[in-house]
Amino acid sequence: MTVALAGRAPATFEIKSANLPLVSLLLKSADLAALSAELKARFGDIPDFFDNDPLVLDLSPLQAQGDVRVDYPQLLSLLREYRVMPVAVKGGNEGQMKAALQAGLASGADAKTWTPDPVRHDSPSAANDSPSGPRDVPAPAQPVRTEPAEGLVSALVIDRPLRSGQQIYARGRDLVVLSMVNPGAEVIADGHIHVYAPLRGKAIAGARGNTQARIISLCMEPELISIAGVYRTSEIPLPPDILSKPTQVRLVGGAEGKLVMDPIK
Repeated sequence: MTVALAGRAPATFEIKSANLPLVSLLLKSADLAALSAELKARFGDIPDFFDNDPLVLDLSPLQAQGDVRVDYPQLLSLLREYRVMPVAVKGGNEGQMKAALQAGLASGADAKTWTPDPVRHDSPSAANDSPSGPRDVPAPAQPVRTEPAEGLVSALVIDRPLRSGQQIYARGRDLVVLSMVNPGAEVIADGHIHVYAPLRGKAIAGARGNTQARIISLCMEPELISIAGVYRTSEIPLPPDILSKPTQVRLVGGAEGKLVMDPIK
């Protein structure tokens, strides 16, 4: 005989499934001194790059190095200095995962790292260049994409010149600058960067790994340009058909690829 029991919902709580957007850190080395130096070099002058974002540690790159010990207390303390909140770990061996759980991290085995679709390109010169070749390559003009990158909100628009020492960061969106970016100034965006004036400072697009981001300027004279961590500096002179000309910069080959510069005609 089937007996139906009366249900009673708790008065003080409910438990439901939830999804949480995470930042993923692929840890390629357990040398925390080296990690600290590289974090400082990349984020030390962008104090608001992270905003207490939850983070999952991906230890899979360490597995090729054998049984590497991770100093979790020191690692978690280091990461929190940059306003990220480590909450989970994935990809480690049995010992690494056990130590992570003891350090208060949850198992994030189901967390998936988002990777943008590869940048499409039709330029024969870009397609045939070796990955080990120069990281900036002039190429025939391609159509300029001006729509916001997928998942980003409307662009941040700056209509004043940026002087040396000034920094603008378009968090989670594109950046449009209508005046000159002077030497020593820095413009950063998670999406595309459009400078409708001379670009003479630093421009960092795809700051959170968006390999489809682009940099566009009506007068390309930068100290540094970077897309998703791939960069070039003014130490390498720009080709004559690029220098001081309307140009777009794109990344071919993903995060391990190279920058391609297209004249805009």
